[in-house]
Amino acid sequence: MEIDRLDLWVVILGLGLGTFAIRFSFLGLIGNRPLPEWLLRHLRYTSVAVLPGLVAPLVLWPAATGGQPDAARLAAAVATLALGVVFRHTLGAIVGGAAVLYLVLWLV
Repeated sequence: MEIDRLDLWVVILGLGLGTFAIRFSFLGLIGNRPLPEWLLRHLRYTSVAVLPGLVAPLVLWPAATGGQPDAARLAAAVATLALGVVFRHTLGAIVGGAAVLYLVLWLV
């Protein structure tokens, strides 16, 4: 299926303007002004909220298995979560989860 050139450029320009508007709302409008304490408190949780949103589809519907969940990725996700909770070290949890993923894939 081929998309019309005009439609393609309208979508590209619309996405570009939307991305610019989102970033400008913080960088351009707020600039160097101090943010209220309640907003700063909520912004601390942004990365904690975004990371699971990026990872969950890769665990539950991995492309490597045709969209079917598998034991290796589920075990790696559980190990990563457990390591993160116990040791409170993000990089260590990620490395440990990757090690579990490759170990389980190697065993299977």
